[in-house]
Amino acid sequence: MKLHQTKQRLDAGNADLSGSRFDNVNLSGSDYRNINMSGSSFEDINMSGWRVEDVNLAGLRLSNANLAGATIAGCRYEGMTVDGILLSDLLDAYHGRPKGPPEAG
Repeated sequence: MKLHQTKQRLDAGNADLSGSRFDNVNLSGSDYRNINMSGSSFEDINMSGWRVEDVNLAGLRLSNANLAGATIAGCRYEGMTVDGILLSDLLDAYHGRPKGPPEAG
């Protein structure tokens, strides 16, 4: 199906839209629930004001992103890096915790 130069509201449920392509499309205010977007690619996207909850972002790669005002809370971050530095190391340094296992004394 092709939609070009039109303004339509789509209501898709129990549908397979894999391989679809969206270019210069306004999806603001859209709602996504129970969606498989694995392997998807996003480029030149305005995601300001997004809220993401209960999402598997394992393997996510962000680059050249504006994260001003972003909040990350209650998340698993094993192996997560920020500019090549393990987030756990950054948090340990911030909180003044020693790295690695406790020393035997």
